[in-house]
Amino acid sequence: MTTQQPVWIIGGYQSDFARNFTKESLEISDLVRETATGTLAHAGISTDQVEVIHVGNAMGEFYVKQGHLGSMVATVVPELAGIPSSRHEAACASGSVAVLAAMADLESGRYDIALVLGVEIERNVPGAVGAGYLASAAWVGHEGQGQEYVWPYTFSEVAQEYDRRYGLQDEHLRLIGAQNFANAKSNPSAQTRAWATTPECFSADDEANPTVVGRVRRYDCSQVTDGGAGLVLVSDQWMRENGADLEGPVARISGWGHRNASLSLQDKFDASAHADYLRDAITDAFGRAGVEDVFQLDGIETHDCFTISQYMAIDHFGITKPGCSGDAIDSGLTARDGALPVNPSGGLIGVGHPVGATGVRMLLDAYLQVTGQATGYQVAGARRFATLNIGGSTSTAVCTVVEAE
Repeated sequence: MTTQQPVWIIGGYQSDFARNFTKESLEISDLVRETATGTLAHAGISTDQVEVIHVGNAMGEFYVKQGHLGSMVATVVPELAGIPSSRHEAACASGSVAVLAAMADLESGRYDIALVLGVEIERNVPGAVGAGYLASAAWVGHEGQGQEYVWPYTFSEVAQEYDRRYGLQDEHLRLIGAQNFANAKSNPSAQTRAWATTPECFSADDEANPTVVGRVRRYDCSQVTDGGAGLVLVSDQWMRENGADLEGPVARISGWGHRNASLSLQDKFDASAHADYLRDAITDAFGRAGVEDVFQLDGIETHDCFTISQYMAIDHFGITKPGCSGDAIDSGLTARDGALPVNPSGGLIGVGHPVGATGVRMLLDAYLQVTGQATGYQVAGARRFATLNIGGSTSTAVCTVVEAE
């Protein structure tokens, strides 16, 4: 594990994830423009100060038939023409990989101010068509064959394997879904904030919460979302020279971890006793940040593409021993007002999951929490947050630790 130079977050932006851009007769270019300009405005940075741009996007070529999104930024914000810009793809971890690339630029001294964007349009096609697009993040032709919905099937298999090893009560998965929907109610940018749900939606009621496939039911799933999120990151040198002139609050990315595993789900089952590569990404971030115990955190934003992925994250973070995540849920420990809140924003299930934007949105929420700006869903007194973003069937994992200064 290498050390890191400090990288700072000085502002960010999230679009309203409840919007449907196609119904508004808007395109991904409009989303890129809104996210870029909103991010710079919140950070108090002008276009002529930006030195490098990194864009996270997973599915542009499928959903909107548009690639080369690194250059889309200059297309819609002409003042950014001439600035180096790259697009990054790592399935649902695309946004986090874009962040890591920007951090490397800043840590190396190559640049001092980076604009990081995550953007995705997903609500412009029927659900079954979109499911086929998303399946490209699995090992195509080798797993999920014959499944209309590859990812619910895949994470049902994850739940089955977890149950085989440790035991798993489906009631705990339902409680995660209920908690994340409840948290999203007060998040002004959450996709589901105005949705009407009943207690039966978070039960085994086949009408209110129908089975999608295997052990995955409707309200175990994250949302299909149009959305963008952005951050302005700056180097430690820039912060030392210019920080006193900033009007808004800042936070430091004090730790990061990044791991990859095989695309094949079965390969991961065979190779790892307990998805050790996920735990390694977390412990790397903790080591760099000087976090010796998970309860030194004030909260976590974790990847809940399905309720089982949040359930697993609870013990991967070390909140409980493997197989005991349900204890933390039952006790209220992971509730927004608990000892260690998990997904106080509402997570991917409540906030929404625009695939390429999710990693950036998580980091933005961590920044908002530790700087007291998470209006409507603020964790009282938060000063240190972690994120865990995964891509595919947990094949890519990125963890960060964010702290107020």
